[in-house]
Amino acid sequence: MQLEACQHVDGPLLILAGAGSGKTRVITHRIAYLMDEMSVNPYNILAITFTNKAAKEMRERVDNLIGFGSESVWISTFHSMCVRILRKHIDKIGMNSDFTIYDTDEQKIVVREAIKTLKLDPKMYSEKYVLSQISKAKEQYKSPDDYERENATSFRGQNVASVYREYQKRLKSNNALDFDDLIYMTIFLFETNPDVLNEYQERFKYIMVDEYQDTNATQFLLVKQLASKYRNICVVGDDDQSIYKFRGADISNIRNFNSIYPDAKVVKLEQNYRSTKNILKAANAVVANNENRTDKALWTEAEEGEKITYTKYLTGFEEGEGIVNKIKQLHDENISYNDIAVLYRTNNQSRIIEEKLIYANVPYVLYGGTNFYDRREIRDIVSYLKVLANPSDDNAIKRIINVPKRGIGDTTVNKLQEFAISNDINLYDVILAVDEVPGVSRAADKVKGFADFMEGLRDMLETGESLEAVYDTLCEKSGYIDELNAEGTDEARARIENIQELKNKVVKYEEEADYPTLTELLEEISLVADNENDASEGDESVTLMTLHRAKGLEFPYVFMSGLEEGMFPSRISADSNDPDDLEEERRLCYVGITRAMKKLYMSSASQRMINGTTVYAGESRFVKEIPDECIEIEGSFGSIPSTTAKPFISKVVNTYKIPAATPGKTTGTSNGYPGFGKAFPMGDVNISNTNFEVGDKVRHMKFGNGEVIEVKPAGSDKEIAVEFERVGVKRMFASLVKLKKI
Repeated sequence: MQLEACQHVDGPLLILAGAGSGKTRVITHRIAYLMDEMSVNPYNILAITFTNKAAKEMRERVDNLIGFGSESVWISTFHSMCVRILRKHIDKIGMNSDFTIYDTDEQKIVVREAIKTLKLDPKMYSEKYVLSQISKAKEQYKSPDDYERENATSFRGQNVASVYREYQKRLKSNNALDFDDLIYMTIFLFETNPDVLNEYQERFKYIMVDEYQDTNATQFLLVKQLASKYRNICVVGDDDQSIYKFRGADISNIRNFNSIYPDAKVVKLEQNYRSTKNILKAANAVVANNENRTDKALWTEAEEGEKITYTKYLTGFEEGEGIVNKIKQLHDENISYNDIAVLYRTNNQSRIIEEKLIYANVPYVLYGGTNFYDRREIRDIVSYLKVLANPSDDNAIKRIINVPKRGIGDTTVNKLQEFAISNDINLYDVILAVDEVPGVSRAADKVKGFADFMEGLRDMLETGESLEAVYDTLCEKSGYIDELNAEGTDEARARIENIQELKNKVVKYEEEADYPTLTELLEEISLVADNENDASEGDESVTLMTLHRAKGLEFPYVFMSGLEEGMFPSRISADSNDPDDLEEERRLCYVGITRAMKKLYMSSASQRMINGTTVYAGESRFVKEIPDECIEIEGSFGSIPSTTAKPFISKVVNTYKIPAATPGKTTGTSNGYPGFGKAFPMGDVNISNTNFEVGDKVRHMKFGNGEVIEVKPAGSDKEIAVEFERVGVKRMFASLVKLKKI
């Protein structure tokens, strides 16, 4: 099938290339076939891909395969191709060829000026929010007028359209383009100058596009323009691996290719050269549940391979520990850390796994991302906590005094710092006495506002409020979360999730510590944040990454974590009115499964802490879609096939009387049974602390002081009801709750 794809020369060609089926090999060999066998001039061949890395790899392969003449083949990304075209012809649409390409910071400056000119509230129309709207519009090839018409009934939309128009006016005045303009303006150039379009149609008689399922509306239009004359267009992709809708990718581009080109030849590359039969059987079974897809199934001549191992843990913390223990076991069996990857749905899930790896002294690298405690929002919030614990920390104060923006500029901060140095006192004391500092009268009220806010938080600590309550107040009253919500971008939502994950750390610490203090919490964080355990370049290391980042990569041993309903698939996708949202989640699962070459481990947790609250969830529907013969369920009692799991688990539940969940909560299930997995060896159930009686005065780390009002048997445990002073009545199991008599 690879050969058939290479030998199709004239007319449209759709190559549906499944995971690990050698699509890059096909593209490069097709270029060689066009040149060597069909005598096509390399000058007339264009190959487009998405990233500079992919373009560089393709260039190297073509050069090695063809040798002399290969340098004339135009291999590039969409954007670099458009830059070359615009440098030569942009004067035809009223700009100079020496135009500047603005980066994000420069774009923000222009948008800020536009918002100011239009006298709009910058809090309601944040730079990031407006830029994200402009970017989405340009990806759809929509002008300011188009955007205005589309948002005719929206007051906010009309104002964004005005900013968009002013923004474009300023860009043109500065002879500048932003990143989205590169493709947008090239399409506009071709539309308004048929002679220029004809020049490039004659130049690019044979066009190949990689990862076609990831193209957006403007990329589709650009390729269609270039190919419209000779129609020798070859696109390579896989609708089952379309996972970038949030970036503007339009799966209909590959699905509707035959509608645009009815005479297109379709070649399916279904032989996989990466994974074992069991892994591919599981992947095929999962993605087959998507209704809107091209019919195909991966197969391989490789061995049957090991079954997928699925483990259901009680908590997310135990899941992280279990994954790391398995990684250490693999390494003890002479498996290189380089051969192991841990995949997860969202960035914030990395925290627990990172911490467990650090404690176990296992080196790791975070692929395409930043270590949890190095992320900007985490450093910001931790700096707030540092100032609360130690007001003498001038560096922490300088980091957060104007974050989020309070109108306290660098000039004011420098004056405060100079006054502190000259009077041999710390910066926080100067802030508390800002009226005594000369030259800052204009900003004095804003500094006082910051001081009052911080003193309020310190009062909460001194009066015995929980660390969780202090954390919540910090995030709410500082305006940090509000500012992120106002951005309304995917990046902002991810940052909020990270802040919520840090809250999980606070709550978990407070529940487990005998005498929780902010200082001790910060010490725990520092032990992780300041570690040098993660590997240097060239060292052996486990790879951590999101499932989206994993696309295109492969590892002999893969761990997929967090396979619960509400986590993966995400609750938003599962509840969406658009069925393709859930189907994209399933495609993402398919991508994750097909990263594994030899062995795949999957795991979930019956309960997971989200934003400081324990949430109960059942296993992901994607796990249930894997055939029994491909998967085994592993619990603390050993490995058992999924076909015999239910009666076995039933025996465990009845014998050891696993306690039910808190009333009103839905417990997680594994093939229909609660909380099965590493969570329930006999020793884990502690019934020593069940001697509570009605009338006992007790204290809970989260809920505060209370009185026991009811005690009743619950199997080998006791269920107690406590009326707390702050939160009212809570019911809990005596063996599982951190409750102390006072």
